Amino acid sequence: MSFLALDIGNTRLKWAHYASPRPGAVLLAQGAEFLENIDKLADGAWSALKAPKHILGCVVATDAIKLRLQEQMEMWDVAPQWVVASESEAGLRNGYDHPTRLGADRWVAMIGAYHRMLAQGPARPMVVVMVGTAVTVEAVDAHGKFLGGMILPGHGIMLRALESGTAGLHVPTGEVCEFPTNTSDALTSGGTYAIAGAVERMVQHTRKRCGAAPLCIMTGGAGWKMAPSMSVPFELVDNLIFDGLLQLAAHRFPAPQKA
Repeated sequence: MSFLALDIGNTRLKWAHYASPRPGAVLLAQGAEFLENIDKLADGAWSALKAPKHILGCVVATDAIKLRLQEQMEMWDVAPQWVVASESEAGLRNGYDHPTRLGADRWVAMIGAYHRMLAQGPARPMVVVMVGTAVTVEAVDAHGKFLGGMILPGHGIMLRALESGTAGLHVPTGEVCEFPTNTSDALTSGGTYAIAGAVERMVQHTRKRCGAAPLCIMTGGAGWKMAPSMSVPFELVDNLIFDGLLQLAAHRFPAPQKA
């Protein structure tokens, strides 16, 4: 009953092989590859894996990337399932105007965060932040309803946009500081505090809407970069997408009933 979880972002593929499709399952192996290297998985990192019984993936990359990855999984003769946001699943309700248009990564991360919050104590509102190529900032009430969220560019996109649209800004990445006195630090500080400010504003909105201070959970490959500059309390979680995929897998692939 082993289970392969896939998180296919805009830049990298992260994968985790679990003993079963259940929260808390034993992690057997894991890895990450830049998307340009995924054609090497079958002969490389995945060559020693025992064929999984189930595969569930969260993908925001192009269909071409997904097809290339599916070719790498043909050796197992297991049809992967791909997450599409729905009106409700795994305890979360989707408040998007068109539920299926919500990004799969956002949906899965919120599911993971919601169950993480419930495991820690009484239900409370949440703000879920993913910091990657793009940044998303989501609000979820204490009853598991997704209220809405923001999308903004990540650090790299911000810097590239400024370099391409403004003369003379081709400078190295700088440091984050309160009062930047050079262009490199000004650019890095501006991008970092833009993200931190979006999170702070969503925390304010959620507190006003729900009447209680929300739990803030942050994840994503660049989450650690934001940590020192955050102005609100938060919990940094490495693999929130995998947490959500395990929750979804438990609902989609129930354990066989004993005779």
